[in-house]
Amino acid sequence: MTQAHLDPTRKHDFVFLIDATDSNPNGDPDNGGIPRTDPVTGQGLITDVAIKRKIRNTIALINRTENKPGYEIYVEAGVALNAQHERAYTPESGATNQSEARAWMCRNFFDVRMFGAVMSTGKKDKQAGRVQGPMQISFSRSIDPITPFDIGVTRVTPTKQEDIDAWHNPEEGKKGKETEMGSKHIVPYGLYRGAGHFSAPLAAKTGVTSDDLAAFWRAFTLMLDHDRAAARGALALRGLYVFTHDDAFGRAPAHTLLDRIHIKPLGDVSARSFTDYGTVEIRDTDLPAGITLTRVIG
Repeated sequence: MTQAHLDPTRKHDFVFLIDATDSNPNGDPDNGGIPRTDPVTGQGLITDVAIKRKIRNTIALINRTENKPGYEIYVEAGVALNAQHERAYTPESGATNQSEARAWMCRNFFDVRMFGAVMSTGKKDKQAGRVQGPMQISFSRSIDPITPFDIGVTRVTPTKQEDIDAWHNPEEGKKGKETEMGSKHIVPYGLYRGAGHFSAPLAAKTGVTSDDLAAFWRAFTLMLDHDRAAARGALALRGLYVFTHDDAFGRAPAHTLLDRIHIKPLGDVSARSFTDYGTVEIRDTDLPAGITLTRVIG
């Protein structure tokens, strides 16, 4: 029997908790790469795009080993989107029109059938239309305000050879250097809460299977462990709670279910660990009829 949260014929709503310690969970390129914040409340933000990127990368990483058909990634670094559309029209793929190309894209690309895609660019006879994805993820927002830090760092060597040469030969009148300064943006600590939603009717259109949902949850639980970097050294998934309805359209409004996962704010920026928040409140004893809760993490 398929586990409830793996059933693509049912509606799912879920809550996730991510914390960041001395890390930058999602830098803002329009603001020098500092952690994203709400300018009014000071709460930290992680975009849906950042989460989906990590899921895509993890699916691709896993599939390099497992090599399962249908788990390619459409939005992939170093690959033009129009080139992906055109693959649907090759003799091997067999698409002769946009509808057939869209179906081929859904079958072959995990992120197209799960997240959707706008594939109406490129040559008019090589487009694949638009797919509305069944899985959508919200922005994540920190429970309390965060305090971004800008920390100066020193590298023991400069970028350019001429700077080294000038440093060792000052008599030539050129100003050289033997080190180079930089900066690193971090959050001392932030606990972020996000949500997601899965539509069974849309999943039927794109061809999502129970294996796809299993791959999604697996990637979600692993994504932070395979996305570490100098500025993302300590991100962790602290909770993943999936509310599953017993039909495709839902038995209760999503927000009434998501509100059952609650973390009491501290009201300031003093938090420095997950334990500072105490216990996550999970109200699961009086769930509405037709709703089940799966604690994937937490």
